[in-house]
Amino acid sequence: MIKSVVRCPNNMVVVFDEDDEQVPEYQGKYQAVKELILRDAPPNTLFGLWFDYETDVRTVSREEW
Repeated sequence: MIKSVVRCPNNMVVVFDEDDEQVPEYQGKYQAVKELILRDAPPNTLFGLWFDYETDVRTVSREEW
C-alpha cells in the first residue's frame, strides 16, 4: 500500500509503503507514474514536493502534487 509519495527536483518520484520501504513499481519519471499513483493511492496518502534541494519535503494536496 502507498503511504507517501515524493516528487524530486529532477522530476523523479519516490514512493514508500507503510513500512517505509520503497515501492519500485510506482517509482520513475513523474509523467510516467503520475496517473498510476493517483489511481492506486489511498485517500490518506501523503504527497510531497522536494524541489530546489530544500532541507525538508513540502507536503501538498493530492491535487497540487
